[in-house]
Amino acid sequence: MIQTFSSTIRRKEMDAVLTCMVDEKLGPGELNTKLIQSIKENIGCDGAVAFRSPAIALSYALKALDLEAGSGIMISALAPSWHLTAVKNLGYKPLIIDVDEESGLMSMESLNFGVKNGGRLILVHESMGILPDIEKIIALGLPVIEDISQSYGASFVTSEEVSSVSTEEKKSSAGKKAGLAGVYSILGMEEYDTITAGGGAVLIAPSRREWIVLKKYTDEAPETDILTDMNSALGWIQIKEFARNEQARKAIYSIFQKALLSGKNKTFNRQSDEGSTIWSFPVVLSGSFKDVKQYSSRKEIEIKMAYEKSVISLLEDEEKSNYIHAKSLFLRTVLFPLYPRLGSESTAKVAKVLGTLP
Repeated sequence: MIQTFSSTIRRKEMDAVLTCMVDEKLGPGELNTKLIQSIKENIGCDGAVAFRSPAIALSYALKALDLEAGSGIMISALAPSWHLTAVKNLGYKPLIIDVDEESGLMSMESLNFGVKNGGRLILVHESMGILPDIEKIIALGLPVIEDISQSYGASFVTSEEVSSVSTEEKKSSAGKKAGLAGVYSILGMEEYDTITAGGGAVLIAPSRREWIVLKKYTDEAPETDILTDMNSALGWIQIKEFARNEQARKAIYSIFQKALLSGKNKTFNRQSDEGSTIWSFPVVLSGSFKDVKQYSSRKEIEIKMAYEKSVISLLEDEEKSNYIHAKSLFLRTVLFPLYPRLGSESTAKVAKVLGTLP
């Protein structure tokens, strides 16, 4: 059976972890620092701190922003479920936003509605490695926190719809990396994130101004909030190996995308295939999930519901109906295996199934 997800951890990652164990340096230390330095060099941010969970990272971002308790935080209905629980636990009001059915990202119509109904901050989950039209979101005038857990390494492109912007201005803003558009950004490193450390998250401050404010709080953080060297070792090596892994993912994605065109199902629209990161291979089904799952299983391919652990999965059935597009995608979107270690034989097998799905 070809599993939906498989670790990209190689011998190099394990050697780094074993070195931590042999040296008996398990807590936060040198490898935590190396992880941060690698991210700063790769993204071009001014400062960053590695924490033990995405929820802890969010709590420090909100402290730095001095967001008043009880304020409305807008989150996507298809964001990971921790967005909802963390916002509630931190004493804020979650405003769940419906999505655009073509991309799975928060729709501008719903965001505008959220602003009118008390939204004071936008937590943007860049789902499936697909980047939103960040210019339009920032134009709403609210602080933005990016969640780049599935979009690390992606780059924004400037919207061609903005006719008043000159070609030179478009060129200057194109290519900004995911994680640099918001006030702060969170790189989750949980089990199925693009960069996995087996757990944890990095809170990123794009510029010096945001870093100076954030550093006042993170300098006082208890050691129990800071990511251990054991986890940092995994994350550090994966950052170093990211380009190679991403090249492999993009090659497989291209094969799958072409295979899917011969069938009646589809995948999401991307702002730019070059600028996007490949996280997995989502398929929006035109028919029954049960039929597709049975067909794939007969071909020895495991598939999973794409949003089985999303915000909308925590809602009651009556509440789900308030988010028409998110509910539709929640019920119809599945993930097919796509990871660097898939291999040519398995890739061909999955591609054949994608082109013949019921």
